[in-house]
Amino acid sequence: MTATVANPNVTHVERDKLQPDANRLVSSEQFAVPENNAFGNSFRNYEEESERNSKVENFYKNSHINQTYDFVMKMREGYTKLNRAEMGIWECCELLNEVVDDSDPDLDEPQIQHLLQSAEAIRKDYPNEDWLHLTALIHDLGKILILQKFGGLPQWAVVGDTFPVGCRFDESNIHYKYFKDNPDFNNPKYNSKSGIYKEGCGLDNVNMSWGHDDYMYMVAKENGTTLPDAGLFIIRYHSFYPLHQHGAYAQFMNEEDKANMKWLHIFNKYDLYSKSKVRVDTENVKPYYESLIKKYFPEKLKW
Repeated sequence: MTATVANPNVTHVERDKLQPDANRLVSSEQFAVPENNAFGNSFRNYEEESERNSKVENFYKNSHINQTYDFVMKMREGYTKLNRAEMGIWECCELLNEVVDDSDPDLDEPQIQHLLQSAEAIRKDYPNEDWLHLTALIHDLGKILILQKFGGLPQWAVVGDTFPVGCRFDESNIHYKYFKDNPDFNNPKYNSKSGIYKEGCGLDNVNMSWGHDDYMYMVAKENGTTLPDAGLFIIRYHSFYPLHQHGAYAQFMNEEDKANMKWLHIFNKYDLYSKSKVRVDTENVKPYYESLIKKYFPEKLKW
């Protein structure tokens, strides 16, 4: 079953009809989940004492203190203009050769390798889901926000686990203790369970901490991608670990979110466990991904 969208002018209603069904998906193989990451530790282990984890903890300290509701609104307003560059998807992929994610305890390789490792692992197990291969390739492209041309934002404003702002910070968030120094922590407007939102309002109506997820979702949507909505959901919420790993903030989900979450769970396994020191031959796989880019995106995008 392939989610194919040939017409770039597909309406939202038509796109809904093209949504792939995760309940009917059958993998050609079972992805083997490794026991340890590239450093010999268990994955997403934030407690192991190491120089890498000390750096990661300091990252989350800065993130949790500075990601306020007002900060997020300011970032969204500025980056919605998409006026910093005009380039194609593969050109953006190559920019990630310059980016290493300080929030990641599992890998310290340039980000383009993580994208290719994720995409190739999914491609092997789900050969007919080409939209999912491309989603894996582009899901972290928003990390270009670290680069000077795109604002040179500090890593705490670009990477790491995401969480809603405008409501109580859930204790399932990594290094939760640092939220206590966030100005919103004691603000009565924001510190109830649902804060400024209503239960069942849909994640689309909840403001998330600013970073590469929301930025890349914005870029893809505003440039008219024909990826199915499940692909856009993965891009936007793949770092929302408090929800898809712990079930926190689930009160905001609507039925569409719940359907798309099934795809995010499929994707998450490959995003997390395909990280490796074994590099993918970029030039060998480039023609395949360029064909998918041509299928689902315009030649040039505004960033």
